[in-house]
Amino acid sequence: MARAAVLMVEGYEESETMQVVDLLRRAEVETHTFRFQEDPFVRSMQGMFVKSDKVFSNEVRGYDAIIVPGGRTAATPLINNDQVMDTLRWFNEQGKLVCGMCSGTTVLEAAGVLAGKRVTGYTGYDQKLVSARAFAADEVAVWDKNVVTSQGPATPYPFAFKIMEALGIDPSFIKGRLLYAKAGGR
Repeated sequence: MARAAVLMVEGYEESETMQVVDLLRRAEVETHTFRFQEDPFVRSMQGMFVKSDKVFSNEVRGYDAIIVPGGRTAATPLINNDQVMDTLRWFNEQGKLVCGMCSGTTVLEAAGVLAGKRVTGYTGYDQKLVSARAFAADEVAVWDKNVVTSQGPATPYPFAFKIMEALGIDPSFIKGRLLYAKAGGR
């Protein structure tokens, strides 16, 4: 069974975190959220408090994928955390899956993970994700080598589906159960 670690720092974007966690769990990916504080309830961008699973530690390195959701104020504390930066670099060096959405893509950029890869990101992020080989502004989710990126709050579903594909899981069953295809999702 594939395992995914999702980072939850104060200011995370709710839909980019909880919808992705829900979809991955529906696909039977063992998914845990990791916090950076003792209190298990982490305050989101909109002020919601959501209970996380674990405290961030080297345990994350035992997972197959690491996921950095966005949030207006969430990127800076992650970029300033040496353990997070080292862990993202380690995942990349090991060829393990590194995923970022919205401002989470700037965390991947700061860690040097996007270098030479085709990515997407939030509007205007082509100016921030400068080490990428190509910026696909017209695609909501992109998978290149060991990196999955997505644009922002409206894209948790395609982002989670790309992560599933990168983990070797066909998302069509989940899409069918969600009526995703009938609603016009791709």
